[in-house]
Amino acid sequence: MVILSSSPSSFTRKDYDNSNKKIRAHILVLGKVQGVYFRQNTRIVATGHGVTGWVRNLKDGRVEVLLEGYEADVGQVIEWCHAGPPKATVNDVDIKYEKYTGEFEEFRVNY
Repeated sequence: MVILSSSPSSFTRKDYDNSNKKIRAHILVLGKVQGVYFRQNTRIVATGHGVTGWVRNLKDGRVEVLLEGYEADVGQVIEWCHAGPPKATVNDVDIKYEKYTGEFEEFRVNY
């Protein structure tokens, strides 16, 4: 049973989110995903969901993304990666789940 308090600061993520499992996802995005602000928009979306990690362009035209965070939040970023920003055309998203490490403090764009 969750006891509600009048002070919002007393709430924790556990109180309102049944998915408190942290995960790591390594993603490769294929399509027209470079030159369309995919990396910057991924950073904005990931940060907005409290997800850490990084994003970078690969020489073969794909975008590589590494995400860590709560399962539901990482899932939201992955869902966004299937569409990307307005000028992107995503043809495929390859996802590999790895062991969560907690090594990142923020989400960054790697150049």
